[in-house]
Amino acid sequence: MNWRRVRAIFRKELREYRHNGNIIYAMAILPLIFLLQPLIEAFTIPSNGSASLRRENSLLYMLAIPVLVPAALAAYSVVGERIQGTLEPVLSTPIRSEELLFGKALAAFVPSVVVAYGIFGLFIAAVELFAHQGVATALIRGPDLLAQLIFTPLLATLSIWVGIAVSTRASDPRIAAQLSLLASLPTVAVTSLIAFNVIPATLHVALGLGIVLLVLSRLGWRFATALFNRERLITQVR
Repeated sequence: MNWRRVRAIFRKELREYRHNGNIIYAMAILPLIFLLQPLIEAFTIPSNGSASLRRENSLLYMLAIPVLVPAALAAYSVVGERIQGTLEPVLSTPIRSEELLFGKALAAFVPSVVVAYGIFGLFIAAVELFAHQGVATALIRGPDLLAQLIFTPLLATLSIWVGIAVSTRASDPRIAAQLSLLASLPTVAVTSLIAFNVIPATLHVALGLGIVLLVLSRLGWRFATALFNRERLITQVR
């Protein structure tokens, strides 16, 4: 792995994100959708009802953010360059497929994790400042904070490789984004089921999910790299 080439791809992708309105829109709107439900719950529950929050895991609902935001970014990574006509010059360089895809994945990973942690921090600040007395203590608990800290990068990594795999085969950025988000829905469903106590939020479940995410992320990188056929992509660009 040539890290100089990876950094070059990383910087190039970040520049493209800044000039792409659809990507900025996705990064702004998707997190807000999954911020509203926990905020509404925190602001509407009275002080004498805060005890019920201790039996819930509402904060885990926000783990959908590091699933959907990177999926939207990664879905644009390959097909977007094909549409712009910038993919062929990149593929004509000596850069390896692994280096190219890793640089693109890293460029989707960093802003996605920053957004996810930032939205979560905004939620904590809003609850501490504006929720009824006792709600913040009941809602914001150590295990939930630890889950956000650990699972945010794991979920983002898996979502990115799914999005890149879709992007290598799609012919339209909008279709790629839709398929990538659709492929990420099972992960969102699992986090939501845990948040609503359908699946118990136990240490064994957390360890099992963590191992599964690590394995799937590793397999996702290999699968996305296998799908990335330079000759086919150059031919399609032309």
